[in-house]
Amino acid sequence: MTLTGKNSLRRSRKDRVLAGVCGGLGEFFGISPFWFRLLFFILFIPGGAPGLLPYLLLWIIIPKDR
Repeated sequence: MTLTGKNSLRRSRKDRVLAGVCGGLGEFFGISPFWFRLLFFILFIPGGAPGLLPYLLLWIIIPKDR
């Protein structure tokens, strides 16, 4: 939580499987991280790159939760 009361986008430390990207997205948007994990899995099926590249970019761009 920031001082203004709005959530900031951060990788989750408590709800993580690999890097906390889906957990952080779930916390930010207020929905279950399962849906983001499912989305990345579906994007990963047709050859890997459509799901892997966005996940890796988000892993690099989104800062860690403190």
